Amino acid sequence: MNGIKYAVFTGKSIWLLGKNQYTSNVELGSTRTEIKHWVERFFCVKVTTMNSHRLSEKGRYGYY
Repeated sequence: MNGIKYAVFTGKSIWLLGKNQYTSNVELGSTRTEIKHWVERFFCVKVTTMNSHRLSEKGRYGYY
């Protein structure tokens, strides 16, 4: 379970918990298939759909 770093808790992610949708940060370079496999094995659930995206290298505001 070393691929999933930590859960994300924001206003939107807490709202999504009510819809059985979960958010987390994962290791850079992880594929969708790997993430799906980690979640299914760790939480003993069947993943039906999954969304993912990559953050830009500059960060959110580009101050780097």
